[in-house]
Amino acid sequence: MNESTKQRLRRARRARAKIKSLGVHRLSVHRSSNHTYAQLFAPEGTVVATASTLGKGVLADGEYGGNVAAAKKVGEAIAKAALDKGIDTVAFDRSGFIYHGRVQAVADAAREAGLKF
Repeated sequence: MNESTKQRLRRARRARAKIKSLGVHRLSVHRSSNHTYAQLFAPEGTVVATASTLGKGVLADGEYGGNVAAAKKVGEAIAKAALDKGIDTVAFDRSGFIYHGRVQAVADAAREAGLKF
């Protein structure tokens, strides 16, 4: 594991500890070079909903999953899944990534779709 990955995971651990103390649902975002993933966790740590560029219905066939447009679709999908389960307020967990680009696109799209954070 390289140094930048260690630093990112350390930042993520600090943020997750704070969110855990709040006792609210957590919207976690992860990005790889080719895909974007979002998971919604209950306060006790169980997964409530997921959305990713690999999931059915998020991207059309042949669309690239590693760009901002795809990340916006993931944000809309996770917000819809959360609202369907009756969850409208979450804490945003950027997983140690910089709040820029795809991570910001997921957050903005989720807010526009009705989630509050």
